[in-house]
Amino acid sequence: MGEVAADMYTQDGTVDIKGNPAVKKGTGNWRACPYILANECCERLAYYGMSTNLVNYMKTRLGQENTVAANNVTNWGGTCYITPLIGAFLADAYMGRYWTIASFMIIYIFGLTLLTMASSVKGLVPSCDNGTCHPTEPQTAAVFVALYLIALGTGGIKPCVSSFGADQFDENDEREKKSKSSFFNWFYFSINIGALVASSVLVYVQTHVGWGWGFGIPAVVMAIAVASFFFGTPLYRHQRSGGSPITRIAQVLVASARKWNVTVPADKSLLHETVDKESGIQGSRKLEHTDQFRFLDKATVETAEDKAAERAASAWRLCTVTQVEELKSVVRLLPIWASGIVFATVYSQMTTMFVLQGNTMDPRMGPNFSIPSASLSIFDTLSVIVWVPVYDRLIVPAVRSVTGRPRGFTQLQRMGIGLVISIFSMLAAGALEVVRLRTVARHGLYGGKDIVPISIFWQVPQYFIIGAAEVFTFVGQLEFFYDQAPDAMRSMCSALSLTTVALGNYLSTVLVTIVTRITTRHGKLGWIPDNLNLGHLDYFFWLLALLSLLNFIVYLVIASWYKYKKTADYPDAKGEHNQEH
Repeated sequence: MGEVAADMYTQDGTVDIKGNPAVKKGTGNWRACPYILANECCERLAYYGMSTNLVNYMKTRLGQENTVAANNVTNWGGTCYITPLIGAFLADAYMGRYWTIASFMIIYIFGLTLLTMASSVKGLVPSCDNGTCHPTEPQTAAVFVALYLIALGTGGIKPCVSSFGADQFDENDEREKKSKSSFFNWFYFSINIGALVASSVLVYVQTHVGWGWGFGIPAVVMAIAVASFFFGTPLYRHQRSGGSPITRIAQVLVASARKWNVTVPADKSLLHETVDKESGIQGSRKLEHTDQFRFLDKATVETAEDKAAERAASAWRLCTVTQVEELKSVVRLLPIWASGIVFATVYSQMTTMFVLQGNTMDPRMGPNFSIPSASLSIFDTLSVIVWVPVYDRLIVPAVRSVTGRPRGFTQLQRMGIGLVISIFSMLAAGALEVVRLRTVARHGLYGGKDIVPISIFWQVPQYFIIGAAEVFTFVGQLEFFYDQAPDAMRSMCSALSLTTVALGNYLSTVLVTIVTRITTRHGKLGWIPDNLNLGHLDYFFWLLALLSLLNFIVYLVIASWYKYKKTADYPDAKGEHNQEH
């Protein structure tokens, strides 16, 4: 009977929408993924449909200067990657991933609708004359309220969708486990299909038809995303929410501090753990003890006082090994997380400095068509669309035949390769800027409106290289933070990985502010003036290349220290843990 149940039901604790154990044949696996991937594709189309050209909207409609517009975009973009911490906490602790996604989608649509109204309804649209717009404070406020509603909405969707998709594959089934690794590649592929349409069709609509249509279409597409998500409801597998992860972390810290003077026994089998097969945390498998951060093990030592108590000791005094290992897993993730911030800063240049650089170049494609500079991010998207199948179908099998690992590279190796590739994107951007400035000097093109006679398509290499780096680092992060997270904290750890993008945006803002302040002393124009033909944007790109190199060196040290997570039922995930990083 036990074997029949094992074949019939999933073994990783997932349930169906009614809370019953999930039946393998009727739920999850690839059959549930089209609805999740279609939802993500449409949501990202809506997001990139707004964000790709937002810096130009700020400049033209809200009358902001280059540095102000760039900083507003990166601050908003950063917030879009901080709010996932809110959505992830609610998903892991109380609501579950499905209901969190469903709820926050509604907020998202409210924001998109308000943004569409702010760019199309008379009275909300700023008055313009001679190419200059004069927004009132309420008009500007309406735009920012809409943008930050969208930022809140995306906070409930982004950390949960990739984890919810991965939940559809049973980790205790070898065939499904292999599919899960492939899922993350195709998940990122679907993101970039949405981005492809956004950076081509929607940017063109915004530039040549109008902002009302340009923001209205994403609102309609988001409604399609909602419909797609709900359509797949009968097929989904759900991980039970495990209660507040923040409370569990606090309990370990308090219990270990209370037992400051207690000695941890050499025999680790004496440490407190539940007798049952299941851990004491709903929705979480047991974790094996590890030797790092030994101070925290004090929380699992059963003292004479604990044993003498009539009732079971409070979790604020005595924690299980699994609960302590949960915290250790998160602490181990933090240095890897921090190493992604500089990479995200490089990535954020596509929506700011690359666009401003492109604004000064020749945008013509033939005699009758010009490509908006913001549309060149299409080549980053095309790069990802090319590299995902190449990586999944060619690189992984080739590397697997050499290393013997199921994934080819370890997750840490994959992310490290992406960090190296990102350095070359900044070198390419800097080299182009050197050539552009030499052309400016040769032709005396120092007027604010002068277009440099270099085709904008010379920017393609820097976009294409960033796309290749994303497939290694960003997809590697998605998989790594899901895989290495404790079972009951997966949304939180996915959100944690997303915050690198937020902090990367904020770091970009800080760098631009510091560089501008230092380089404009004594009346100088600085590296990034409004008229880039008088500046030195190349120096900014060299600075980012140097920071990326230093970041990679630090990453190598961190990766050599990292220990992969071990679950008690599968203590050594095949081919990953005992092989070098």
